[in-house]
Amino acid sequence: MESVKKVLFLLSLVILIPVILAFETTQEVQEDKNTSTRSRFLVQTSPRALATCDIFPRICRGKGSQKPDCCRKQCVNVMTDNLNCGQCGRKCRYGEGCCKGQCVSLMYDRNHCGGCNNKCKKGSYCRYGMCSYA
Repeated sequence: MESVKKVLFLLSLVILIPVILAFETTQEVQEDKNTSTRSRFLVQTSPRALATCDIFPRICRGKGSQKPDCCRKQCVNVMTDNLNCGQCGRKCRYGEGCCKGQCVSLMYDRNHCGGCNNKCKKGSYCRYGMCSYA
C-alpha cells in the first residue's frame, strides 16, 4: 500500500511540474509584451503626480493656468466650475451654470440665457436657454 501511494505521488508531480512551468513562462512572455511597447520612462511614476495643490498651492497659480484655485487636491476655477461655484464644494443644481461665481439658471435668466454672459435683447425673454423662444 505504501508503494502505491509513493507511485501516485510521483505521477502527480510528473504531471504538475510541466503545467506549472508552462504557466510561468506564459506569464513572463505576457509581461515582456507589456513592457516592450512602453518606454522605461513612461513606466516610472511622475514626481509631479505626487505634488498636489493642497500641499503646494502655487501649482494652480502657474503662468497661463485656467484653474487658479485649489479645492480637494484639484486645481479648479471657482468662477466657472459647476461643482465649486464661488467656493469649494458649492454645487450648482441641474439646469444651472456657474457664471462669475454665482449659480444661475441658464434656461431662464435673461443675462445668462443658454450660457454665461449671453444677454437677451431689451424687451425679449429667455425660455429654454434661447432668447425670445416662440
